[in-house]
Amino acid sequence: MRRAHCRLAAAFCLVLVLTGCASISGVTTSSLDGRNVEHIVAGHGTPAVVFENGLGGRLQWWAEVLPAIAQETTVFAYNRAGTGTSAETSAPRDGDAITEELRRNLRDKGIAPPYVLVGHSLGGLYMQFYARRYPEDVAGLVLVDSTHPEQLKGAGAKDNWPTWLKLMFDVSLSSAASKELAALPATGAAMLALPPLTGKPVVVLSAQKPMSETSELARDANAKRSEIVHLHPGAKQVWVDSGHAIPLEQPEAVIFAIHEVLHSVQAAKSNSLSTVGNEIRQIQK
Repeated sequence: MRRAHCRLAAAFCLVLVLTGCASISGVTTSSLDGRNVEHIVAGHGTPAVVFENGLGGRLQWWAEVLPAIAQETTVFAYNRAGTGTSAETSAPRDGDAITEELRRNLRDKGIAPPYVLVGHSLGGLYMQFYARRYPEDVAGLVLVDSTHPEQLKGAGAKDNWPTWLKLMFDVSLSSAASKELAALPATGAAMLALPPLTGKPVVVLSAQKPMSETSELARDANAKRSEIVHLHPGAKQVWVDSGHAIPLEQPEAVIFAIHEVLHSVQAAKSNSLSTVGNEIRQIQK
């Protein structure tokens, strides 16, 4: 068990190093609701692909992914309040508030729905919430080792975390991120109370490497990794040879999943247009 804890701590440190090294050109700030928001808009086309970072993560996590997707369509990524140069806010830090802030951001930038939503870790939970709350805004969904809505229930409850893990989170998380973590159970419950997204392509990327861990906490987290696909009817789950930081460790897997969803969306659109065309021709006969 001690060996597993050491590996997790080492992985956490590696993520911090990689995040610091990543950079993206074109990142800027704009004002929304009277505060600065750090973001990037790149590329042209529809549907736009919208990215949501994990807990305490910055948009630089997508440094290898954004340029590849921007060659095909519009991309939008940002830092939530209190992360990067995005100013803090006194608003609640639950999924409902964060979803509404994201929608206002997108409207402010003139980026119209429907969107392909991409979320990593806690950002994946927020995107699941968004997709259930506003299914008409969503063309597809890509979850990147997403947080389960009941991640902090059962063996995963914070009371069951080892002291070193609690300390690591306390030291590393910003005030805003700590508030998001505290609101996670409420966000998950609110998400599960909404009807699931149906009729849209969903790809679930799950980290394979943590599956070898055997502590009670790891077993619980891995069970939830396996279960999350069942929250989305018709979803496809892909196991990635990576730790939790898939956007940094295996960005090609994220790029491939997004392309797969985009192509599914385009194929569905083409089939719909073909059906309409056939119906018109039948009427004209």
